[in-house]
Parts: sequence; C-alpha cells; structure tokens
Amino acid sequence: MAEALAKHLLGRRVFVDSVGVRPTDDDPDPFAQAVMDEIGLDLSDHHPKSFDDLEDASFDLVISLTPEAQHRAVELTRTNACELEYWPTMDPTAVEGSREAILTAYREVRDSLMDRIKNHFEVAPPPRV
Repeated sequence: MAEALAKHLLGRRVFVDSVGVRPTDDDPDPFAQAVMDEIGLDLSDHHPKSFDDLEDASFDLVISLTPEAQHRAVELTRTNACELEYWPTMDPTAVEGSREAILTAYREVRDSLMDRIKNHFEVAPPPRV
C-alpha cells in the first residue's frame, strides 16, 4: 500500500520501491487490494518482493514500517550514506474477526500511511476547482 500511495502522491518526483521481510506469493494481499480500489488505486499489477529481490541498494531514504524491517534496513544500508526512518505501523494481517473488521484495519493503515507520506514529502492538496 505504501508504494502505491507514494507513487500516486509523489509521481515522478521520487523513485519509490518497496519490499517486505517475509517471502510472499506473487499476488497482492486481497484486503490491501480492496481498500486501495476504494480510493482508485489498482494493485493488481503489483508483485510483492523481499529484501533479497532488491536489484540496487543505493537509496537516499529508507522508510521501514515494522521493527523487523527496520533491522533489515539498518543491515542493508550499514555502509551507505542513507537516511533511515521508522514509521511504526500496525500490521493489519494480525487483525481477526469479520471481513468488515479486517477491512477497517486495512483502511486505518492506508489512511495513516497516506497522511505520513503527505506530511513527510510536503504534498500539497490538489487545487480546488
């Protein structure tokens, strides 16, 4: 979700890539896909990657969302002049309950990430028409 949001909000201003710490299948999480569809962002072409799939380790900024990802980011950038940030983010996959309860958790993560990206990168709201 963070990658899609950043690409949408930042356009070509910033190169964005994302990885996870655990191996996943090649399909986007269906709940993530559903809540991103709600705001008009399509994840159907997204293929999750792990740190091992990175082709380049030259980054200016790495933002991690979990303690495990932060640890891996520190290892990855140990010899690079790279800025690291940790944005603690709830793991919506840990939420149990009804489909609506799970979707609510995913929406909270989506909206929180959107706000953080907008604030960090000073994304101006679109002009009013």
